[in-house]
Amino acid sequence: MAAFIERMGLLVLACVSLFVTSSVAVDRGNFKTCDQSAFCKRQRALKAGQSPYRALLETLELSDSRVTLQLINDNNKVRLLLELYRLQGNMTRVKINELKPLKPRFEVPDVLVSDPPTEPLSLVSQDDNGVVLSLGAARQQRLIVSARPFRLDIVEGPEVLMSLNSRGLLAFEHLRVRKDTQANPEGTETKENVDGAEEPVEVKEAAEEGAKDEDVDGMWEETFKSHTDSKPNGPTSISLDFSLPGVEHVYGIPEHADNLKLKTTDGGEPYRLYNLDVFQYELYNPMALYGAVPVMLAHNAVRTMGLFWLNAAETWVDISSNTAGKTVFGKMLDYVQGASETPQTDVRWISESGIIDVFIMLGPTPSDVFAQYASLTGTQSFPPIAALAYHQCRWNYNDQEDVQAVDKGFDEHDIPYDFIWLDIEHTDGKRYFTWDPHKFPTPKDMLQSIQDKRRKMVAIVDPHIKVDSGYKIHNEIRNQNFYIKNKDGGDYEGWCWPGSAGYPDFTKVEMRDWWASMFAYDQYEGSMDNLYTWNDMNEPSVFNGPEVTMHKDAKHGDWEHRDVHNLYGFYVQMATADGLIRRSGGVERPFVLTRAFFAGSQRYGAVWTGDNAAEWDHLKISIPMCLSLGLVGISLCGADVGGFFKTPSTELLVRWYQTGAYQPFFRAHAHLDTPRREPWLFGPENTALIREAVRQRYTLLPYWYQQFYLAHTTGQPVMRPLWVEYPKDTATFNMDDQFLIGKDLLVHPVTEEGARGVTAYLPGHGEVWYDAHTFQKHNGAQSLYIPVTMSSIPVFQRGGSIIPRKLRVRRSSSCMESDPYTLYVALSPQRTAEGELYIDDGHTFNFNTKKEFVHRSLTFANNVLSSRNLCPECRFSSPAWIEKVVILGSSNPRKVNLKMDGKETALEFEFDASVSVLTVRKPGMSAGADWMLQLL
Repeated sequence: MAAFIERMGLLVLACVSLFVTSSVAVDRGNFKTCDQSAFCKRQRALKAGQSPYRALLETLELSDSRVTLQLINDNNKVRLLLELYRLQGNMTRVKINELKPLKPRFEVPDVLVSDPPTEPLSLVSQDDNGVVLSLGAARQQRLIVSARPFRLDIVEGPEVLMSLNSRGLLAFEHLRVRKDTQANPEGTETKENVDGAEEPVEVKEAAEEGAKDEDVDGMWEETFKSHTDSKPNGPTSISLDFSLPGVEHVYGIPEHADNLKLKTTDGGEPYRLYNLDVFQYELYNPMALYGAVPVMLAHNAVRTMGLFWLNAAETWVDISSNTAGKTVFGKMLDYVQGASETPQTDVRWISESGIIDVFIMLGPTPSDVFAQYASLTGTQSFPPIAALAYHQCRWNYNDQEDVQAVDKGFDEHDIPYDFIWLDIEHTDGKRYFTWDPHKFPTPKDMLQSIQDKRRKMVAIVDPHIKVDSGYKIHNEIRNQNFYIKNKDGGDYEGWCWPGSAGYPDFTKVEMRDWWASMFAYDQYEGSMDNLYTWNDMNEPSVFNGPEVTMHKDAKHGDWEHRDVHNLYGFYVQMATADGLIRRSGGVERPFVLTRAFFAGSQRYGAVWTGDNAAEWDHLKISIPMCLSLGLVGISLCGADVGGFFKTPSTELLVRWYQTGAYQPFFRAHAHLDTPRREPWLFGPENTALIREAVRQRYTLLPYWYQQFYLAHTTGQPVMRPLWVEYPKDTATFNMDDQFLIGKDLLVHPVTEEGARGVTAYLPGHGEVWYDAHTFQKHNGAQSLYIPVTMSSIPVFQRGGSIIPRKLRVRRSSSCMESDPYTLYVALSPQRTAEGELYIDDGHTFNFNTKKEFVHRSLTFANNVLSSRNLCPECRFSSPAWIEKVVILGSSNPRKVNLKMDGKETALEFEFDASVSVLTVRKPGMSAGADWMLQLL
């Protein structure tokens, strides 16, 4: 109670008590609309039409790696530099900057894993109207540069894949010197619009009125509520439009609490990308949330493409479509009447500062786009297997005795878990890297007690630092001049959980290096190797700041915060992950959860969907939110099971556990004010239902781990929409209430209150799917009604797949590492199946640095199940063995023989004719060996 009163007092001082105590949804008035964001309003006021930009073809220069060309704005004669790159892997990069800016404009560092390798562009033809460049003869791709007005078209054969500036919405606000009306020798001053076009203003107006006119659109200063944003650089925003012929479905640009398919924004708000601490966010709208990944995927039945807009400033995205609002019947009527127009989606990106730097990923398949994006920003970090198990969290477990009681409760109720979490109350007065001396006096004893059960802990470390001269962390950051500065050059301070707080400048590599060093065992007192980290509030959250975040005119060295805002959380997680790696001498894989993120954050750990609520709609929205993140590289995603705010009904809580058990990051979490929510507090029946959901997660850990290995090595998402695997099936393009895990498990969670049944779509003409619980076989390409009870979790295994499980569920994943596997072989109509088995030590980098892992190809064909080594040079010994093989869709053999090590052995088996399932018990093969199982 004392901690709660302390926190309430802080928030009253910070004028944000609403953010903790209110039960209503987000106060939209705390966050800007496009109309309230001066640059967005200016840019959006420009309408599609003739572009003022012209390509100066005589300036064209062609080198081995790029083409450069100058553009001129005929309204104001300002020149831009266009750079075109053909990148390896069927990508094109387009950069536009000022030719001669008054000072450098910000270009995003550290997000790309390397300078993308290029391939030569060749000149096909040139005349007074434009230039044609070859993007590779193999695909017959061309890049057409039209001169007047400037426009780019990417074509393949006769087909236009994408057009840039076809709607004339390229707009580049150049850096300029602010006009002094008193000193204008011509007797007039000028007012500049979004494209820099100059309009005369009568000098008879008073000087102050002239200055006011110049700033009427917030070019040099902007006020929102009580906060004023000085703009010493003036207007610097940029915009570019992209047209996608043949496309009706676009996805991505998380984070938004909205459907998977992005909506058109005509007549409404654009999608906003600006990392913000949004209290109990609203659903189904384009408001900004905690993270921003400026990547969009466009998909139709013949091609998938991607756009990566590399800009870390506040960004708005407008989407329009010529088929928006048309019903299926209306489209059919157009077709019958011969009036059908080619579908097209137009997208416009608007950012406050920086340059235009866009990567066009030309696919053509979903898998290709994922690989292309991964080649730019990296793949999902490979988590320790324990991170894929169950996490128990709450704000806050009160003290060491509380932690011990919760840990004991899981054992008493036979529910496994791997991580228990501590929120901000575990610290000494919100001083991170410390422990409350009264509540957590002996943290190592606490950590050792859970380590004895092979379990782990996560403690929160936020990036706002209490301003306190007695606090070592604050003193060192201040003494090394590592704090972000305010516009006047002093250390920036704002209110957050500790009260007055400083904000380290994580854009500085020296600051990140120092932060990482603080996780060393001799620096972070009380820490051990089973303590991992959670970075919250890293948007950054500033309770008394504009939109609950940092002032845009704060300074990061030479750059303003407006330039780097969406990178802040990315850098915090980067430095934290580095610290966990370093403390082990580079041996152990880290686990770091972040709330704020950007493109490339997948390299450093996990993300969750923030402060949701215990409502059915919040359960439903967790699916498209995580699907959207997976499409842009961030696979380790989850939502607070049960909802952070409010109190779930027992039915909602059970259904959320059942859903969360089949999402990548599986953590229950709850607000300080909510009643306790441990799984055994809702009666024996509900405890049993939750236990079963958690146990299902643990049995599937081998498959989850294998999928994350593939995500790490290939860039493919783990939790994926159906259209990723069935890209020609238009029925899947809008689906976001069911999903695939890898390509072989289909999940349709029950997310409706009082549901007695769900209708799942099983894709694939000529394919079959097996109920993962009953083994009942169903044909693909159908909508299947499934009656459900409270114990139902509709899950299907694809015919043609082999999935490994571990059926001996123990108290934690580490306790199961040597346990045997059961292989579930689901036969296709052609009586074939394939899968993989991946095994390593589960927690170190040895899989990468020493090639210590087992990777087996499992194949069933011609009545033979075999295991083949996919990495002959790898060396890893696992005591695990195959204790059972379950073949779904099988016939009844006369006998089953095992061939291994030159020997042939007859095996015992059972056949259930009612569901055509063959079970081979205790075949006894080593999980890492070559073997063949014959059905005769």
